[in-house]
Amino acid sequence: MPEFCEDCGSLMLPTKKNGKVVFICKKCKKEKECKEESHKLSSKIKGKENNIIIEDKKESIALPTVKTKCPKCGYEEAYWWQRQMRAADEPPTTFFKCKKCGHTWREY
Repeated sequence: MPEFCEDCGSLMLPTKKNGKVVFICKKCKKEKECKEESHKLSSKIKGKENNIIIEDKKESIALPTVKTKCPKCGYEEAYWWQRQMRAADEPPTTFFKCKKCGHTWREY
């Protein structure tokens, strides 16, 4: 789950510090210790990209989720991401992947 700064409301990014996972605010640099023992921080490198993933004992969390209905199975929660598929002056394409069946679809 994403963490947000209590002072300024900005997104806090997970970082490894002194062997522990801490969250650091992007804006005001405030630190917050990760209290859940089951979380660990890992990174996967694919080409030039560096993806940060928080893993717990149940599942890996790498993409945000949204409540939307899967057109294949009807499940009402999916992962989502956006890509710029056309010219820069056109809106990006939003992709969804069902958390239950894995079906992927897009919205323009």
